[in-house]
Amino acid sequence: MRIVILEDDRDQADLLVAWLQEAGHLCDVFNDGNAFIRAYSKESYDLVLLDWMVPSLSGIEVLQHLRSQLDPVVPVVFITQRNAEEDIVEALEAGADDFMSKPVRHNETLARVNAIARRMGFGDANTSDDYDFPPYKIDTRLRQVSKNAEPIELTQKEYELTLFLFKNLGRVISRGHLLELVWGTSSKLNTRTVDTHVSRLRSKLDLDAEPTWQLTSVYRHGYRLENTQ
Repeated sequence: MRIVILEDDRDQADLLVAWLQEAGHLCDVFNDGNAFIRAYSKESYDLVLLDWMVPSLSGIEVLQHLRSQLDPVVPVVFITQRNAEEDIVEALEAGADDFMSKPVRHNETLARVNAIARRMGFGDANTSDDYDFPPYKIDTRLRQVSKNAEPIELTQKEYELTLFLFKNLGRVISRGHLLELVWGTSSKLNTRTVDTHVSRLRSKLDLDAEPTWQLTSVYRHGYRLENTQ
């Protein structure tokens, strides 16, 4: 997964990054609430880890802005020194999905992250799950996409891109995010690769002929697939 961390304690941030990268995740770290918001307005992530007390904006303020303006569905976990019941309730009611008190433990942290990854469908490439998005259907066992029961010929990357976009319906996904998750490369590489594949995908899926499906480009950000029905 692509994970973003808001943490102003350098040692704590480095520890989390080491654990998460060892587990195969990609991480970005910010130590300031405003810097986090600015970055998130141009990027997208699969999981957010928030500290509470950070410069410029608190973790709660960042969460509220995230939910109301940027990404209402991305999973958010608080990792903080605060552990009073009222703090946990406030965070969960503001939209957090989980809450952990420092000092965090290696195995527990990874177990919670892995639980979120499973709920989001990461690591399910070898399952036989089908995804139905009429008139489209995705068979993950055969790695095949069909429309009205007719298979669509896609390359491996086009299939992975299709699966990721459909599993993130309604979310704006940045070009850098798509590069890292589908191509496994740094977002610093040329994002025209994504634009080219999205253009081909729009044509192969014949999305323009489907009035209820839209794959749109979001200026200076990325792409959003949505069902307008």
